[in-house]
Amino acid sequence: MNDKPEVTPIDRPVLNPPGGEKKVLLHSCCAPCSGEVMEAMLASGIDFTIFFYNPNIHPKKEYEIRKNENIAFAEKHNIPFIDADYDVDNWFERAKGMEMDPERGRRCTMCFDMRFERAALYAHEHGFPVLTSSLGISRWKNMNQINDCGHRAVAPYDDVVYWDFNWRKGGGSARMIEISKREHFYQQEYCGCAYSLRDTNHWRKSQGRPPIKIGVKYYGDDEEAE
Repeated sequence: MNDKPEVTPIDRPVLNPPGGEKKVLLHSCCAPCSGEVMEAMLASGIDFTIFFYNPNIHPKKEYEIRKNENIAFAEKHNIPFIDADYDVDNWFERAKGMEMDPERGRRCTMCFDMRFERAALYAHEHGFPVLTSSLGISRWKNMNQINDCGHRAVAPYDDVVYWDFNWRKGGGSARMIEISKREHFYQQEYCGCAYSLRDTNHWRKSQGRPPIKIGVKYYGDDEEAE
């Protein structure tokens, strides 16, 4: 028996994927961002599968932490999890010439395109009529940039649509933090790629702060220390 555990009741509106479909492929970037999205879809009775394809995440230790935590949370809710390739060499190849671009610039568009292209292909090949992503729930991301990449990725396929739902609205961003603290998720301190890590550490140095330590900070740690 593979019954899914009940999610703690929260006053959420019922979600309605495009076309009334109830089968969705959720591209997930990490457990903190996807936690609220997952619980919201569970509460609406949506049949979804997680697709984890994030070759941008660097170094490998950071990638494994984020992926394994996402797997554990999916298993807790009996959600199917697709562990796609860590196609890091291809990512760096596509990022050539954009190494010094700022956050939300061309490199980020390339990165979203690459991940959505792979997710859209999987959705097409495995009968998922709807694709969505947890990427847009973070206030640090440009939602229009993400949604443009999502729509562009599904354009070649007549049988897949991109669901550009605003996961931040209705308290979604706040619940993302609440769930992360409840689950004691790993709290990543940069977007994910090597260049984001470089730039974040450069900023931290300018503020007199030490460089990021991989695998050290978790949601709720500060509150427990008080």
